[in-house]
Amino acid sequence: MKTVTSFLVAAALFGSAVAGDSVSSSAPARAAIESARSEQNAAIARNDIDAGASYWTDDVTICRGLGSQLAGKAAYRQLFAQDFGSPSQIVYQRHPEQVEVSGLWPLAFESGLWQGHLGKKTGAVVISGRYSAQWVKRGDRWLIRSEVFVALQGSGVGLQMTAVP
Repeated sequence: MKTVTSFLVAAALFGSAVAGDSVSSSAPARAAIESARSEQNAAIARNDIDAGASYWTDDVTICRGLGSQLAGKAAYRQLFAQDFGSPSQIVYQRHPEQVEVSGLWPLAFESGLWQGHLGKKTGAVVISGRYSAQWVKRGDRWLIRSEVFVALQGSGVGLQMTAVP
């Protein structure tokens, strides 16, 4: 019994050490992803579609907040372009709460809150909810391969938007 207990304690300590190494080695990747998300938010707020799109893979997929789906960078860019300059333009911002980086593969998972502001980044929030994103490392850059948004709240013009159940 003493041998089993000693083995379990040793295994737990080893597991903690390995997890600690994984956490410390993922810190730069986490920081890079958080920085990329912040830069993308800034690009969206200033209507710089090219800069915003530079954070997506060519085969990016999205499930929008109210349920419609898109595939590909060109389709995602068009989504932003069609609203550009409109008085009813919605400026979307993502607010990461958690970023987990795989210690085994060049993959990461981000989750958080998103908001759609009317007209500009500081405009009234008319739709909001939660999101998740899959990031992949390509060369020395982290890029978004997939995003899923779920609308949970709305107000004003946001209530006129239609869900696709």
